[in-house]
Parts: sequence; structure tokens; C-alpha cells
Amino acid sequence: MQAARGTSLSPDDSSLNDTQSVPSRTRVRALLLASFALLYALDQLTKWLAVDRLTGEPDHELVGELLVLRLTRNAGAAFSTGTGYTSLFSCLAIAAVLVVLWLSRRVASPGWAVALGLLLAGITGNLTDRVFRSPGVLRGHVVDFLMLPHWPIFNVADICINVAAALILVQAFRGIRLDGSRVEREAEEPADS
Repeated sequence: MQAARGTSLSPDDSSLNDTQSVPSRTRVRALLLASFALLYALDQLTKWLAVDRLTGEPDHELVGELLVLRLTRNAGAAFSTGTGYTSLFSCLAIAAVLVVLWLSRRVASPGWAVALGLLLAGITGNLTDRVFRSPGVLRGHVVDFLMLPHWPIFNVADICINVAAALILVQAFRGIRLDGSRVEREAEEPADS
């Protein structure tokens, strides 16, 4: 049915897409926030438990020698590198948090939302240690307590960062952008014979 010649009573496609994308974007941002909040809380809780229960205690084998609880405090970055640059790592982590928050404004893909939520939880979890733990603000040592054979001791925040990196790579290889659109790939043209 038409109201006037050539005019439709139904909204045009562009306004329909705008109203449909708002709840979708809201749900995706809620997913990002929920991923962040849940995993950040898990990281902080497990670190608190590790410090409370493992301080001064010998190693606890959870799964034989495959997974062992051993409390350590790491002043450096991954693999305890750069232990003299704790303040620099703290500043880099603050910058990384700001970049993730800036990118999250554009997120409309559930995969990217989970990846950024995990990344934010991991970075913020370790940054919290650097800000609030001894020996001082921006110089605090990160609590690590999970140990696998032939691997450095780590924590839940480290797991979040690594899983986030894997999800980001998956999204990139699938050609999915932050806004949920797909990268257009040109079809290969056959070679002239």
C-alpha cells in the first residue's frame, strides 16, 4: 500500500537497518563488558587466593606434574624479561588499555567483542598488580601461580591475553572487521594462456 504515488508506508531500508543495528551493537558491547568483568574478577580472585593460600607453602600438584601451583611474583614482562623496566611496562599497559577502550567503541562483531573483552581483562588484571602491589605504584610485581612443564609460571590474566590474541587472529583470517563487516576478497583472475 502506498500513501502517495511512489511513496511507501513502510520505513525505508536504511532507517530499518539503523534501528536494528542499535540493539545488536548494544548486545555486542554488553558481551564485551561481560567478558571483561567476568574474567577480570576471576583473575583477581585467583590471585588473591594464590597469595592467601600459597605464600610460604611448597608446590601443590593439581594434575600430577602437568599442572602445579607455585606462587611467584614477576617484576618483568612475559618470561620474566625486562625486570628492571617495571614502570615502563606499567605505562605500556595503560596505553594498551586506552587503545582497547578506543577500539571497543566501534565493535559490532561478537567475536571481536569477546576478544577485546579478554584482552582488556588480561591487560587490566596484570596492570592492577603493577599499580597496587609492592614494591610500589607502577612498580608492583605481578602474581603468577600456574606452572606447566617447561613453561614459565603464569596467571589467569596471561591466559586471557593469549586467548584474545588467538581470537583476534581468527577474526583477521576470517576477514571480519571490528564493525562485523567482512573484507571483500577479489576473486583470482585466471592467467592468460
